Amino acid sequence: MTLKDQLQVVPANAEAAFIAPPEAPKAKAEDTGPTLQEAIERNEALNEKLDALNEILAKPLNEILADREKSEEAALAWDRFGAMWMLSQRAMRRVALNLAAQLGVSEEEVVSRAMANANAVLNGADEVDLDGTIAPAQLQHIARHRNFLRKQFRTG
Repeated sequence: MTLKDQLQVVPANAEAAFIAPPEAPKAKAEDTGPTLQEAIERNEALNEKLDALNEILAKPLNEILADREKSEEAALAWDRFGAMWMLSQRAMRRVALNLAAQLGVSEEEVVSRAMANANAVLNGADEVDLDGTIAPAQLQHIARHRNFLRKQFRTG
């Protein structure tokens, strides 16, 4: 119920009749709340969360901070890896475009060929390891993320 439902503003006209506020809607029989089983399950879930939080809080502060420092180091490592990957991608793109220009191939054709090659790898049609420059572990890693990567290399 809002404050507006609880207050009655009387108009300045003294002859105006008093209007009673509307009745609050009555709860339906279905809206009686959770069942006993649902309440027990919710209580158990909350207890599990509370136990996990208490486990963290039971650690000495130096352990909590060490865990935080480790996660910050891991995040920094991934951030640096991402920067290195972007740098290498941009460098290789520039090399590909420069070589294509020397051969008279347009940028659109280079992009089209790159997309075709990416889709060939994603679809398993290109299992070539490029004379040892692509390790089998890299192809397996690509395969694990195939569905995500397909969204990135969707054509058209």
